[in-house]
Formats: sequence, structure tokens, C-alpha cells
Amino acid sequence: MTPGDGERALRLRHGTAGRAARFRDEQTLTHVNARMREFVERQEMFFLATADRHGACDNTFRAGPPGFLRVLDEHTLAYPEYRGNGVLASLGNIEENPHVAVLLVDFLRDGIGLHVNGRARLVEDAVMRTAVPGLPVDAVPGRRPVLWVEITVEEAYVHCAKHIPRLRKASRDGEPDGRAWGTDDARRKGGDYFGVRADRRRGGADRG
Repeated sequence: MTPGDGERALRLRHGTAGRAARFRDEQTLTHVNARMREFVERQEMFFLATADRHGACDNTFRAGPPGFLRVLDEHTLAYPEYRGNGVLASLGNIEENPHVAVLLVDFLRDGIGLHVNGRARLVEDAVMRTAVPGLPVDAVPGRRPVLWVEITVEEAYVHCAKHIPRLRKASRDGEPDGRAWGTDDARRKGGDYFGVRADRRRGGADRG
């Protein structure tokens, strides 16, 4: 991807143009190579950044079993979108502006990250299953894809290990793997964790 005007100006101002050029030459690809593919296929989460046509941004978290973010080929990734809160902020942004940024971070094993930037499109589940035979079908309604997001890779590069914390999985009572995939139980999804509903009931207004 071509650097923006802001990037170029800051590099010149701070004297990092040469360092940035070396990084791009040595660490940036326009596809995912074999080692990146192996990394992607064992991750259970990633962060997704989108923006609408006016530049208003949204950053969200996606998670699933290892391999839920699929590498269809070296230029194409895809992941399923499930029934959520109905806001559809990320998908709405993609409808207006296909540019997306994916950040995968391995907190558990390697302590390293991978950036993938590209262009996304929304694909109906039936269409994706025709194009990619053998996709699994889950019996739990909350884990059945409503749509797929297909990402054409434009840029892939490492996120350095510096300052990435090492974490370990913790179980919750009654959930051996610590997760409740596809649940519609409001409490297990977090409920009113930040007290927004309670604030509104007490008459608190949105102070944004």
C-alpha cells in the first residue's frame, strides 16, 4: 500500500525515512507467506479496524476456534460473522469503505503479532459455501454464520514482540475452555458490565 501524506511528512520530520524503507523492503509482503498462514490458522482472536466513507473509525474484536480466520489462498482471508448485537458497525463500514486492517497477536506462545491490511467485501453464507466447499456447519444457532467477510490482502507485516505481554488461558466455572461460543445468555456475554443500563435508568444522559 502507498504510504499516506501524513506518514511521509512525519518520516521526513523525524528522520525515519531510511528506517521505514528498510522495514518495508525486508518485512512487508503483498501476500501471506507460508509462515504467516500457519500463524493465522492457529489464532483464536484478532482486532479489526474499519472506517466509514467519512473516516469515522471503529475497532472491534473477533474470536473463535483456531482457524476461524481462514486463509483461502495467499492473497485472500475470510472469517464468519455471527449474530451479534444488531449494530453491524464494522459491516456497515465495509459496505461504505472496503479498506480494513487486521491485527493478530499471539499472547500465548510466540509473543508476536501480524498486521494484514487489505480490501474487504461481504459474502452471503450460501455463496461462500459454494465457493469454498467443506466449510464446517455448527449445530448451535449462535455459531452459524450470517455472512462472511472476505479480505483481499494488500499488505502483511510483522508486529514486533516488544511490549507484548505473555498471557495464559483461564477457565470459567462450567466452561472448561473458558469460553461460551455462540451463547445468547446476556449474563454470560457480559450483561450490563459497565453499568450503562443502570445509569440510564437513573436518568443519566449520554455526555458524549
